[in-house]
Amino acid sequence: MDSVHEAACLVAGEWLSEGPGSDRVGPYTRQVVSRARLAQPGDVTTALAYARQGARAVARLAPATRAAILERASAAVTARTDEFAGLLALELGKPLKDGRGEMLRVADTFAVAAAEARSIGGEVLPVAGWARGVGNTAITQRAPAGPVLAITPFNAPANLLAHKLAASFAAGNTTIVKPPPQAPAVSTALVRLLLDAGMPAEAVQVLHGGADVGARLCAAPEIAVVSFTGGVTAGAAVAHAAGPKRVLLELGGNAATIVCEDADVAEAARVCARTGYSNSGQSCISVQRVYVQRARFEEFADALTAEVKALIVGDPLDPATDVGSMVDDQAAERVVRWTAEAARAGATVTIGGSRSGAVMAPTVVAGPPAEARVVREEVFGALVAVLPYDGFDEVVEECNRSSYGLQAGLFTHDVRRIVAAWRELEVGGLVVNGSSNFRLDHVPFGGVKDSGIGRESPRWMIEDFTVTKTLLLKGLTIWGDQ
Repeated sequence: MDSVHEAACLVAGEWLSEGPGSDRVGPYTRQVVSRARLAQPGDVTTALAYARQGARAVARLAPATRAAILERASAAVTARTDEFAGLLALELGKPLKDGRGEMLRVADTFAVAAAEARSIGGEVLPVAGWARGVGNTAITQRAPAGPVLAITPFNAPANLLAHKLAASFAAGNTTIVKPPPQAPAVSTALVRLLLDAGMPAEAVQVLHGGADVGARLCAAPEIAVVSFTGGVTAGAAVAHAAGPKRVLLELGGNAATIVCEDADVAEAARVCARTGYSNSGQSCISVQRVYVQRARFEEFADALTAEVKALIVGDPLDPATDVGSMVDDQAAERVVRWTAEAARAGATVTIGGSRSGAVMAPTVVAGPPAEARVVREEVFGALVAVLPYDGFDEVVEECNRSSYGLQAGLFTHDVRRIVAAWRELEVGGLVVNGSSNFRLDHVPFGGVKDSGIGRESPRWMIEDFTVTKTLLLKGLTIWGDQ
């Protein structure tokens, strides 16, 4: 690699590159690929004061103005997709295929947020329907909540930053972004793109750092809303540090997909292979547990193994690569260890189970015990567990045994099962005739139980990033007053 990408902090409208930094070693290249300038205590103080000061200026921008900026940003992302995909490959080992897909979603997210900005409004309340309201008028508006803190994860650093920052700006707020240490350059580049598209300096700041920076920002009284995506343990720490303010948490899962006996097994296997190992399985809705009706279990396991065998594993900068590296060696080693544990407990590893550095060989674990970690915990890696089931009610109950509840998949043509699964599965979303790993960025996304609080997608996030403000006009009515 010829150069190291510098990721500066953006504080009070100034890019700060001098000072202590942290190097990011690419998990595939094994070289330093980016360097983040770490936020210092004084930077945090300055950023919080600037956010409070700038909140009013951002709120005064007309929705049409905000929308136009986001639309320009969407077009710019589309034009620079390959550039950003290359950065994702360097910093995270994400294949170009996956990186391009993520950036296309970023462009969509900006465009959707722009449309939602144009739709923000309020309502006229029916106050004259009750005797005490006669002679008065009441109307509401959705007003900006105040400074937002966006804490983003490494697995989809560009798109999840886009969701948080675009929705916050569409709502009329200023935002402080704390990017993941594993992807500082991608995150910073996306903020620069937004500024180039016309986002005012008051609307965004960037502070790189660890948990100490995040904790101080969460606790700050200047922050009105905290939006966090990450692990359960970190999410609990965020909520504790934030205290009594609005906190939105997207915390992950161990998603289940059910394959019924009437399903197209070959198609289900193809979909699960393509969506179980994209981004090396590092997605909160990645296919982790596949429950197959016992009569079709062997057929599915064989078909999935064959599909996985055909995946191209290797250099994330090679356009042909399907599976690159995981975020680091430790993450890959954990998947190797959990695979071996399942095998010792009686499971069959039909393919994979090994790693080369941070590159985890795509792995299929057939028939693990129900209590194996590859079933009960979040793998967040290039592994899919396949388990047989007998009755539909039984498998729904087994899916619900998880402490997570983000999203599930279901392959069937039986509408009764579809309705029953939608009603009974303890998840935030159900994908029918698709795996758990499918998302549209303009559709509400989020979970229940340990998977978090709140919903992502611009429309629903704007609701969380705004407050209802009421205007009561006494003695002035648009209704009859007799």
